[in-house]
Amino acid sequence: MPLEMRSHCERCEAPLPPESDAAHICSYECTFCGPCTEEMGGICPNCGGELVRRPRRIKRQG
Repeated sequence: MPLEMRSHCERCEAPLPPESDAAHICSYECTFCGPCTEEMGGICPNCGGELVRRPRRIKRQG
């Protein structure tokens, strides 16, 4: 089951495209930008879980 690649920060609505390395997620896939993650101390406000950098989804050529 692939990750849901949410396109915006849940807190400030900053755009987070799939190829961005600025997104952070918790185990429930709540998604936040880097600055919001830092302000929240790396803890998800929804579930209390750790926020980690979301892997990028890079478009394949060819």
